[in-house]
Amino acid sequence: MNTPTRHMLRWQIAIQECRGNTTIVHKSGNTHKNADGLNRWALPNTPDNTSYVPTSAEPQNPIEGIKIADVGTEFFEEVRESYQKDKNCHIITALLDKD
Repeated sequence: MNTPTRHMLRWQIAIQECRGNTTIVHKSGNTHKNADGLNRWALPNTPDNTSYVPTSAEPQNPIEGIKIADVGTEFFEEVRESYQKDKNCHIITALLDKD
């Protein structure tokens, strides 16, 4: 498939969890007599749909407050020192410092 649609991409991602255990074989619509609901487009969430789920205007868990934390410079110094002590992190930070 050269350019899969969003619908097909969603199914590809969902099917990847079963990779190795399943084999997917394409059958054209005329030969696939036992098609199930998995290959159908989803219906819109409108009142005329039998599976309609009304959405409320207000979110169920509104944000009641936001806390902004001020982290002192000691924290950043400890992080910097731990990166310098770690051999692998030291290599990465040296590469990043080149720019």
